[in-house]
Amino acid sequence: MADKRILWYLFHPNFSQSVGNRALLDAVRDLPGLTLVDAYAEYPDFKIDAKREQERLVAHDLIVFQHPFYWYSSPALFKEWQDIVLEYGFAYPPKEGKALHGKHWLSVVTAASTDWSYQAGGFNNYTMSELLRPFQQTANFCGMRWHSPFVVYGVMPDEYEGIKPTDRDALTQEAQRLRELIVQLDLEESHSLEPLVAKHYLAAKS
Repeated sequence: MADKRILWYLFHPNFSQSVGNRALLDAVRDLPGLTLVDAYAEYPDFKIDAKREQERLVAHDLIVFQHPFYWYSSPALFKEWQDIVLEYGFAYPPKEGKALHGKHWLSVVTAASTDWSYQAGGFNNYTMSELLRPFQQTANFCGMRWHSPFVVYGVMPDEYEGIKPTDRDALTQEAQRLRELIVQLDLEESHSLEPLVAKHYLAAKS
């Protein structure tokens, strides 16, 4: 596929104050074929235009959902978006709602905690891969091709209990890595991949 038609959804209720998500978005916003939707800016009242969103989805190949990791999921508007947009007859059931069949889903997620807190016995008990399964199954149910999420850990405003947040230089590196991932992604050859594409730069305070 020579030209990727990319639909990039940003779900961030406080994007004006964001550092991590802004760095990631700034690295890709000028990519050719990319349509950016700042969902909270477009739908501040949560009144989502299902038809407009469905038309956007149909017109693109790669669908990216960028959001901070809130309560082991996403900001509320993303859940509302799924409930309103992924309608019966459009996105499911498999034999009737075929509009999204073959399209690609990529989650771009920022988390405040360290990567090592997301494991059995860790502070969060489960891996990020396990916690993102509802999104993966949503993609599967809609006939979409799931890609390994791009996760950046340690995206928090201040030091917490001796743990330092990912610094701006590291965020810039991660943002460039995200851009390279999108540019190099071959939608003709790609398939569901594990494990997660993820990194962190947190260190305990010495």
